[in-house]
This record gives sequence, structure tokens and C-alpha cells, in this order.
Amino acid sequence: MSKRHSAKYKLDRRMGENIWGRPKSPVNKREYGPGQHGQRRKGKTSDYGLQLKAKQKLKGYYGDVTEKQFKKSYVEAARMKGDTSQNLIGLLERRLDAIVYRAKFAPTIFAARQLVSHGHIRVNGVKCNIASRRINVGEEISLGAKAQEMALVMEAQGLSERDIPEYVAPDGAAKVTFVRVPTLDEVPYPVKMEPNLVVEFYSR
Repeated sequence: MSKRHSAKYKLDRRMGENIWGRPKSPVNKREYGPGQHGQRRKGKTSDYGLQLKAKQKLKGYYGDVTEKQFKKSYVEAARMKGDTSQNLIGLLERRLDAIVYRAKFAPTIFAARQLVSHGHIRVNGVKCNIASRRINVGEEISLGAKAQEMALVMEAQGLSERDIPEYVAPDGAAKVTFVRVPTLDEVPYPVKMEPNLVVEFYSR
């Protein structure tokens, strides 16, 4: 499992947006970037800069997946039929940790990845600890018995800041089914994501 070594909320400030929509994001208090030069006036951003920011924001949203994993998803999306940017979103939303997060089994994408890596998640009844596992339509994702009693899980299920999207169908409090691959407009991002710019970044 890859580990994020820098403070995750620095990403919010670097982007100037509350990318996870969380109440305690520092962007709510300080909209300028982190570090001693964060308050300097920004000049006009180049096309490359806009594309890079779009990539870093989308990559960061999914728990700051490694560049290698993220680019691999792009390459796969580009090979698929249809719109590459929509394909990329579909592939990212099919990650096991993303579905655990969407199901409100964890309060953050980082906590979702930890739940998976610690063996608390079942796929079709079988324990899986690979956060990047690709989930297929119709597969069931459930919490292990121990996880159902965890304070972290109970906290997540009580969050009012986000709802379970329609493409993840709950069956009680501890099980969901992935019913379809979503399109960009179905994914409940708190901020605007621009996968088309990500595609432009990689196809330069």
C-alpha cells in the first residue's frame, strides 16, 4: 500500500479548493496556498499548469494514488472505446477503496483505503485487502463483523456532508452492490473535476 507522507489537507490549500468537501478543511479558513510564499499573488496559469492542477486534484481526491497507478488507469481508459475522460472516471470509481468511501463505510478516502488494507472488507463474501482492486458491476462489497462495531465506521455512516450515490445500492448498513459504472455527472464530487484536462496532460 502506498502511504501519503505529506499532510493531506495541504493538497486542499495548494489547489485552493476543499476537494473532499469536509467541514474541517483549512481552505475554509485560509484560501491561500501552504508555505511561506502561499500568500503571494498568482500570475496567469499556463495551459500546462491548468492540466497539471487538474491531474493533481483528481489524483489527490482518490487518496493521492501513486503516479504509476494513476497513469496506468489513464492508459487503460485511452484504450477503451468511447470518451477517454469518462472512461478514466469510471475506472477510478471502480476501485475498491473508492466504493468503500462511496458506501459511507469510512469518513475519508484515506480511511477507506486503511479499512481495506487491514482486511475489514469483503468482496462477494471473500476478504480482500487490495485497495486498487477493480470492482465489476453486480459485485457485493460488505463490512467484516469486527468493522461493523468500529467507531470510525459508525461516524462515517452518520455523516450528513455526503450521500450514497445511485450507482452504489445499499442492502442494510453493512453491504452495498455496485450496480453500474457512473458517468462524470453522476459522481458526487464536492468541486469541479476536469478529466478532459487530465487527458490533455497525458496526451501531450
